[in-house]
Amino acid sequence: MMKSMIDGRGLTRRRMLSNAAMGTIAIAGASLFSRSAAATRAEAMAAIKERIGDKDPKTSSKIELDVPEIAENGSTVPMGVKVDSPMTDADHVKAVHVMATKNPDPEIITFKFTPVSGRAEAQTRMRLAETQEVVAVAELSDGSTLMAQKKVKVTIGGCGG
Repeated sequence: MMKSMIDGRGLTRRRMLSNAAMGTIAIAGASLFSRSAAATRAEAMAAIKERIGDKDPKTSSKIELDVPEIAENGSTVPMGVKVDSPMTDADHVKAVHVMATKNPDPEIITFKFTPVSGRAEAQTRMRLAETQEVVAVAELSDGSTLMAQKKVKVTIGGCGG
């Protein structure tokens, strides 16, 4: 076995290759966790703009966002959304986009509706990483948009990390 005299430690070729491989694995592993742990409100709003374009959503009582004020466990937070709409061919909700302002990825879910849906209403569960605002934006058939938002206090985060 041929030994090198690098730094006087007598490194072998096998040890040198092993150290290089371990360094590569460490760098690759670190890059997995380099992403920001939480989105910002600006990123959440940018995600909404990707969905609705340059429309300016108006806060309205016609859209109800049903989330708890306090979520003991962020891994399973109940969420419901309801939009007051006649759901006719001429006047209906096309979609409701739900975002969270501090999750690793702000996009929670998009619900799509048609007049055949009968009601613009949906319920599900979501994960929230920490205390944050949940924002729902409804797209209507006439091109207008409605928005509702609520703050949810999370006592135990649900997005890992």
